[in-house]
Amino acid sequence: MIKFVMCLTRHPDLSRDEFRDYWMHKHGPFFMKNAAVIGAKKYIQSHTIDSPVNNGLRESRGMLPEFDGVAEVWFDSEEALINGMSSPEGQKLAAALLEDESKFVDHSKSSAFIVEEHEL
Repeated sequence: MIKFVMCLTRHPDLSRDEFRDYWMHKHGPFFMKNAAVIGAKKYIQSHTIDSPVNNGLRESRGMLPEFDGVAEVWFDSEEALINGMSSPEGQKLAAALLEDESKFVDHSKSSAFIVEEHEL
């Protein structure tokens, strides 16, 4: 399995609550309704919580500020991800997802990559 990971920073015009609400109640259902088009097997949203623990972690390690959330999408393989996104339907969906993301995500401060999990 391959996982597509997106570390998300909210659009600057949104509060963290507004970001979470849009992502969970609008974007998430839209993605799930169309997940089969690109061959996505699983979709998880991890929403960053407002906690002094996050400040302590960042300060103790000299790290950058936390992201507002992390999206994870599982695919059978890298080839399955590429094939799903390259199909005409996948390209149409990718454009629609990007357009929707622009309503709540600051792409210039976010990151996306694929990973392979190794459980130890």
